[in-house]
Amino acid sequence: MPAQANEIDITRRFIKMRLLRDRASFRGFEEERKHIHDLLLRTANSGESNSALLLGRRGSGKTTLLTSVLAELLPLKSFHENTLLVYLNGLIHTDDRQALKSITVQMKLENAVDGKVFGSFAENLAFLLDCLKSGNRKTSKSVIYLLEEFDLFCSHHNQTLLYNLFDVAQSAQAPICVIGVTARMDVVELLEKRVKSRFSHRQIFLHPPEDAFQERLALFEELLKLPTEKDVAKFDETHPLIPQDIVEENEEMMLLRNLFNPREFSFSAKWVKQWNRQIAALVKTPGVCKVLQNMYDYDVVEGSFRMLLVELVNELDEEHPAITCESIQQLGKDYESDDKVALLEGLTALEICLLISMKHHSEIYDRDPFNFEMILTRFNKFANSSSTMQGIPRGVALKGYEHLKALEMIVPVPGIAGSSKGQKEFQLHRLLLTFGQITKAVQRMAFLPTEITQWAQSSVA
Repeated sequence: MPAQANEIDITRRFIKMRLLRDRASFRGFEEERKHIHDLLLRTANSGESNSALLLGRRGSGKTTLLTSVLAELLPLKSFHENTLLVYLNGLIHTDDRQALKSITVQMKLENAVDGKVFGSFAENLAFLLDCLKSGNRKTSKSVIYLLEEFDLFCSHHNQTLLYNLFDVAQSAQAPICVIGVTARMDVVELLEKRVKSRFSHRQIFLHPPEDAFQERLALFEELLKLPTEKDVAKFDETHPLIPQDIVEENEEMMLLRNLFNPREFSFSAKWVKQWNRQIAALVKTPGVCKVLQNMYDYDVVEGSFRMLLVELVNELDEEHPAITCESIQQLGKDYESDDKVALLEGLTALEICLLISMKHHSEIYDRDPFNFEMILTRFNKFANSSSTMQGIPRGVALKGYEHLKALEMIVPVPGIAGSSKGQKEFQLHRLLLTFGQITKAVQRMAFLPTEITQWAQSSVA
């Protein structure tokens, strides 16, 4: 058993590393990837100046696309000898002064200062621009600027940095390429007029396909399977090693550090065969396919899917040596679970009745605000015809109403007369739950009287 425990431990670490650190492998978006690849290659080889924006929702693979292109190009001597990489992140470089300081360090321009200390931002910027403008397409190294969280650079004062970078790229002085990465689709509208006029308006969109479930199934199998010797040899062919000195010379380029390498792990051939057979069987199981289909229908982004698989793999140990259909179904339940519905299941029958009254009121009056008196009138109408909810004192009902407010299931309406002043029974509130959440909670509460369940499902309040 110790041998198997060791295999399980290595398997868990291997799959987690693949899910979290395999940034050099990119799937799909072949045209978009080729576009970025050609842009960078032309900048390095031909001295062309370009600018582009890479747009897509979070987790769609924008940074992974860039990393995979760089991992392919940097081993080429013609590329890394003719190119300087500058990486900026809007979350780290929060103003132009910090960004400029980082650019100076990454371009190794601090050695060319000859001991001169630049006091102001203007002097630093003038020095950087002189260095860029003094070059030409034939003799200068190309500079590739990668701006992560590009939309945050648009909030910098006067957008000075963006203006000057785009200006140099447009005027064909020193060859530079500016690639912005952002999740904001309207980022071009954030640019000032003078900046926008110097931007090439080359926008590359990453929209994950919404009808590619078979590809998702194949991805599930690929990410969870262990590599055979043949797979490792193929990985070595398609992922040439980046020279270590290139990675270490730029401290800001964290994208290229600690990339996933399957050679760091070793498994017995028997264990690999057994594990892969079990994963292949899982993919053909209807229960697993149904769970994965539900997840795909809800979110098509690969990044969030990988994080779900990390949760699945974390459970591997001696007691749970394999990924089973039951564990995937449990993951699906956890994924689809609604915390508010779980909270509703702990309420009393009276509080549920008040929520049902609010639901009916919101359905009839198109989610107009309500107060306690309105809800109590609607509840009493039901209670008078009910055999289980009669005789509820007004004070008890008010206490239940205030409890719902404390749980933030209803919220006071700001800026409306009667919502903040006067008696609390007449303060206006709005329902923060969806009708589906209330209906789902009622269906799950086994102890509720049948008449309350039927009242919740009825369309007549």
